[in-house]
Amino acid sequence: QVQLVESGGGLVQPGGSLRLSCAASGGIRSIYAMGWYRQAPGKQREWVASIINDGRTNYADSVKGRFTISRDNANAKNTVYLQMNSLNAEDTAVYYCTAVCDGQVYWGQGTQVTVSS
Repeated sequence: QVQLVESGGGLVQPGGSLRLSCAASGGIRSIYAMGWYRQAPGKQREWVASIINDGRTNYADSVKGRFTISRDNANAKNTVYLQMNSLNAEDTAVYYCTAVCDGQVYWGQGTQVTVSS
């Protein structure tokens, strides 16, 4: 079992930045990959970014060049971050952290990001 807790969401003006964090606990030694999804009002949940244990990252075209995913494995911590820059209204959504562990996908509870002036 893996538990994921997100933090860092909030209200930001267009053009601003936010950094989301996701702390994993439980069976973290077996985590293969972590990532972020988001779901805007009235839309389907969509993949945003992911990072694999070897450090490889991938991004959705809509966030490439603006968002950066990273992972901290030091000192038994297992935290994934999503640095979001140049935010715009289309980035408004609930952001969910995910972890792939032993063939299962685990989800966090989500954190709201609102981009508005």
